[in-house]
Amino acid sequence: MQRRDFLKLSLGAAGAAAFAPQANAQGALKQIRIGYQKTGVLVIARQRATLEKHFVPQGIEVIWVEFSSGPPMVEAMNVGSVDYGAVGDSPPVFAQAAGAAIVYAAGQPITNGQGILVPKDSPIRSIADLKGKRIGFTKGSSAHNLVVQTLEKAGLTYADITPVYLTPPDAGPAFANGSIEAWAIWDPYFAIGETRQNGRILINAHEVTRTNSFYIANRDFARNHGAILQQIVDVTTATGKWAEEHRDEVARSLAAITGVPLDIQTVAADRANFVIGAVTDDIVVTQQGVADRFYKLGLIPKPVVVSDIVWHSTAT
Repeated sequence: MQRRDFLKLSLGAAGAAAFAPQANAQGALKQIRIGYQKTGVLVIARQRATLEKHFVPQGIEVIWVEFSSGPPMVEAMNVGSVDYGAVGDSPPVFAQAAGAAIVYAAGQPITNGQGILVPKDSPIRSIADLKGKRIGFTKGSSAHNLVVQTLEKAGLTYADITPVYLTPPDAGPAFANGSIEAWAIWDPYFAIGETRQNGRILINAHEVTRTNSFYIANRDFARNHGAILQQIVDVTTATGKWAEEHRDEVARSLAAITGVPLDIQTVAADRANFVIGAVTDDIVVTQQGVADRFYKLGLIPKPVVVSDIVWHSTAT
């Protein structure tokens, strides 16, 4: 994937230009820009204002920027308009291959809340039945990796399906009207597909592979404001611990921030994992497997070494 292709994959030149990089990056920090999606710990942090409570007394404003998926968030981070955000396993791999200025700051194992849906009355009953079918997913997202590994599990190749690259908001209607025959997706869209769009779970991600999500940061932000980044990770981690023990409140927070109905966010919250920790050697090995697989399939133009962009805090 060439640099221009990565830009098209995510925001695109016009979209990226809509965000202005933070001025005076090496001076006194005045703002932290947080990228988030419609689920996860950062949504809870926004609803509970945990980062604001921590940083406003230090004179640092927290700004929230919502994205429909990981790839556009990563591109915004690459151009310096987002400092920190949460993504699945695939966007950082595509980004690293394109030379994006990001680092892995923390990791979060994902045990549920992602999979492949088919219509309830679909004749597709097994992974093997996906051969020749149109599968919708966001290019460069964690769902992309799920599709690749699911096909491998059944002895199929990427060439055996017709990938249909769609953002989650576009894929939902396409799934509902039959334009795609299967949909690889994550919560809360996964739950929406089940409860609102006549979906049936063909496979849960945890049945296929170990998956992780990540908290990533702009490389220059990590270099220039390492102590602040460690504080962000610490607050995020604490929020995740709270969420593990307060799932009903989590569902209400997710619904309030995202506008996704409470019953759907309850499904997502009940099966989510909120525990955040360091990017361990084990997580790096799993993520390297994702990167190697994408390179083998020609989805990225060159091999990458995941450990090269793992951030290590110098805070004591």
